[in-house]
Amino acid sequence: MGADRTSKLVGTAWGLLVLNTLGSAGAQTLVPLPRSLIQMVTMGALAAAFTLALVANPRLRVRPSVFLLLLSLLLVPSVIASATLESGWGALFRCGRLALFVATLWLLSRWWDGGPGFVRHHVRMYFAVLGTVAAGALLSPGAAFPDLYGGRLVGALWPLTPPQIGQYAAVVVGLTVLLLLGRQADRRSAAVIIVPSLVLLALTHTRTATFGLLIGLVLAIGSLVLTSAAARRFFVWTVVCAGVAAVGFGSALQAWFLRGQSQEHFTSLTGRAKVWDALLAAPRTTFEHLFGMGLGDKSFGGLPIDNSWLAVYHEQGVTGVTLVAAMVLVLGGAALLRPPSLARACAIFLISYCAIASYTEAGLGDASPYLLHLAVAASLLAAPAPTRDRPALQAPEADPRGGVPPRARGTEVS
Repeated sequence: MGADRTSKLVGTAWGLLVLNTLGSAGAQTLVPLPRSLIQMVTMGALAAAFTLALVANPRLRVRPSVFLLLLSLLLVPSVIASATLESGWGALFRCGRLALFVATLWLLSRWWDGGPGFVRHHVRMYFAVLGTVAAGALLSPGAAFPDLYGGRLVGALWPLTPPQIGQYAAVVVGLTVLLLLGRQADRRSAAVIIVPSLVLLALTHTRTATFGLLIGLVLAIGSLVLTSAAARRFFVWTVVCAGVAAVGFGSALQAWFLRGQSQEHFTSLTGRAKVWDALLAAPRTTFEHLFGMGLGDKSFGGLPIDNSWLAVYHEQGVTGVTLVAAMVLVLGGAALLRPPSLARACAIFLISYCAIASYTEAGLGDASPYLLHLAVAASLLAAPAPTRDRPALQAPEADPRGGVPPRARGTEVS
């Protein structure tokens, strides 16, 4: 199979995985879409992604990955708890979905070589999703800024909530900024992506995504400061601009940050703390404590949990929490041990963003965008494949100083 065709198959499969994780619940769309139809599309996308990955990798060659091993082990408590049917037959269906999701990642791991290929696939697909959000806002501002969400931007063509849009925009902006600093993108192309994505992020009024973007970029760029003059300049200008904005637009930033909420509503994290307290206070058997209640819709008492760790504890128990924590720690440790590079910076951004967002968003224990973010980080931290075994998707990047390509120097594994 030709390299170009294989590259297209891999990129398409990744895009379908992104489509699968968009979800089927959210705002009312301009053209009403039955939830059953949306679920058919998302599940069909997952089946198609697995099929394309299998076509691209018919010999089932995979790259060893501690991240994928731990993610596969997460299926064990999921299936054990779901088999009790305490959460209904839907729990077993979700287990099947997670198994197919993980199997697809294993097949695609053949092309995890520390290069920026999957970063580009990630940015392109999520920017395309943001394009549908922008189109919906232009076609029907009333549907895109409904009173139900306090006038925050939602998906008018596909049911996306403000936190989802904020997450996608933040990840797209962060990765594009890093690609620009690493000279993997030109300024014009980067501006076309960054500027509208920042506008959409601001219109969602999503605090978690904004904090994740800022802190993630500080950590990622900080890892490049000692080796990149461009990173140093960007860091200095960012600090200066942030100071000017804080002085000149302090009141406007405060109003955006509070979103018109009372102090009590804000300190309770928009009501999340009450759900968390109730979940932790609920009685559980030893089995439920160890393995959870089975995969569900990440809610408790009819209200969203909105915390990855508590959602995993509720559905997959202490065993699931341990495995998810191990995934994040393994990736974080691999990133810290890797020499400074663009791949390391992108991985640090994605890992730190997921860690920050996990406090107010659920998703680390099931097929979700957060697991895709971590999978991209794992692809960036993977050891380069030996030349004789490397799939010919793209040529190795040349070192501007000459000699061995930058990503051929490390031996870190995820």
